[in-house]
Amino acid sequence: MHKILVPYDFTKIANQALDFAVELSEKSADCAVVLLNVVEHPSASSLKTMGVTDFDPQEDIYFLKLVESVKNKLQTIVDARGNNVSYKLGFGNAYKSIQDEIAAEKVDLLVMGTSGSEGIDEMFVGSNAERVVRLAKCPVITLRAPAKVADIKTIVFASNFADIKEHFGDKVKSLQSIFGAELKVVKINTPANFTSTRIDNKSMSDFASKHGLSNYTIDVYNHANEEDGIMHYAEDIDADMIAIGTNQRTGINHFLLGSIAEDIVNHSKRPVWTMNLEV
Repeated sequence: MHKILVPYDFTKIANQALDFAVELSEKSADCAVVLLNVVEHPSASSLKTMGVTDFDPQEDIYFLKLVESVKNKLQTIVDARGNNVSYKLGFGNAYKSIQDEIAAEKVDLLVMGTSGSEGIDEMFVGSNAERVVRLAKCPVITLRAPAKVADIKTIVFASNFADIKEHFGDKVKSLQSIFGAELKVVKINTPANFTSTRIDNKSMSDFASKHGLSNYTIDVYNHANEEDGIMHYAEDIDADMIAIGTNQRTGINHFLLGSIAEDIVNHSKRPVWTMNLEV
């Protein structure tokens, strides 16, 4: 792991994400942490709608002062964190800035704070939070509360274990290795998608064998739905993190089907690692 990106808006939860990212970076040689703050400004189209035709952010005194103030605050944060931490300032849409940074800088991991069911606080409200988790081109760790990397001893990995792409399984193995944690491999059995324990155990054992897992257990957990089943299983065994893949659903499919990963991110009290299954 060489680069960790932390969307940063000076809030308490953003600082919690930064603390976690810095601690995590210390487990890998030459791993850099980059803070990304996004300054939003009116778009040309929105200003024209209001009758403004000559706005130029680079010439607006208020905007320039705002940018300078944000840069000074970010530099103070960076100076206090060590040589492996730097910052970048984006402009415009927060979600697009995150995606552009991930693509341009080949980010290995995104770490961000979340306020829970209301979505990502301040900079990441509403649909931005959902899109970041659902469509990010790299793994994402979300945190609702302060967490210590050293305390991550047990990771729940939940899946239906059908058609898992090889690189996704490799990422799960890498996640386990980074934390040095025990992996709890689990299939949530629901009335709507019931399969026998015998079939589930074979699917999980095949997955573990294919990816050369060690220090792991397999389990089948019965529940009415997958989201609550994953969270309740994690609570029952007192796990420290949940890992799950997310589907890249958009439009009407996302509206009708939702996303298990997004629901868990919004409601889990534990750190959650997600990765787009289609990347």
